[in-house]
Amino acid sequence: MDLIYEYILFLLKFSTCIIFALLFLIFFVKILKKNKLQNSKLRIIDLSRYYNQTIFQILSRLFNHRLKEYNFKKSILFKNKSTLYVLEFIGDMHASEVSNLRKEISIIISIAKPDDEVLLKLESAGGTVHEYGLAASQLQRLRKKGIKLTVVIDKIAASGGYMMACVANYIYSAPFAIIGSIGVIGQLPNLNKLLKKYNIDFELHTSGSYKRNLTLFGENKDIHRIHFQNKLNSTHQLFKTFVQEMRPVINITEVSNGDYWFGRVALINKLVDEIGTSDDVIVNMMKKFHVIRIYHKKSKGFFTRFTNYFF
Repeated sequence: MDLIYEYILFLLKFSTCIIFALLFLIFFVKILKKNKLQNSKLRIIDLSRYYNQTIFQILSRLFNHRLKEYNFKKSILFKNKSTLYVLEFIGDMHASEVSNLRKEISIIISIAKPDDEVLLKLESAGGTVHEYGLAASQLQRLRKKGIKLTVVIDKIAASGGYMMACVANYIYSAPFAIIGSIGVIGQLPNLNKLLKKYNIDFELHTSGSYKRNLTLFGENKDIHRIHFQNKLNSTHQLFKTFVQEMRPVINITEVSNGDYWFGRVALINKLVDEIGTSDDVIVNMMKKFHVIRIYHKKSKGFFTRFTNYFF
């Protein structure tokens, strides 16, 4: 009898474990599917309609009666207006948002009419050369297609961020936004003396004199330091040439020393074309354009979704 009782208890425990495992598996699969779907979704916001509906609501309250909606809508028809596509790029060290930027630009190029334009709200302190070079190349696609590009800088567009900004046909900057920093930097610590202090050997084998220049653990030599500096100088020259080609109005010798300027001084140096914030620029452009905001929704990682689900 005891044997039967233990066997039934075992089956109950085993069944419970199986049920919980299946429930977790189902939950896990649903989260992954949802994450995959959200990665592919493009979001579109009609900013013109949003602003006009807000104005309509305010006017209705101010005059203490409801305006005739038909007459109001008639005054904001967009069918005869060109479209302004608003994009946003908030850059990190590796310009990771370039993957979304390239998709958004591809869509715009495929649907834009001759008089349509693009406005990019840009915020970036720069980062790696090759990744910001790719981001700037994505913006160049618009210019090559004859689509006017306007960049608005509310906070900062420095180094690689300015590399992107200078591609624009017209640049706005907030009065105290940080602009410029046309220079190149390379740095790393060297722990070779620390290793020697504790009698730790470090070996580095390469085929090619300059396969590896400065190292983190090895003993750096002057020949490698010189080569590394030459690489920085070469990259800096490419940066300056690119900025000069995109904005021939500036004196590249005066603004390419790695320094940065606030918006009003950047205007004097012709790094930007006009002082203004993104809000003012967009509202003013609504008089001429039907304004559409395009962006890819950022999906959350599995761990974030898991914690948000339960907590």
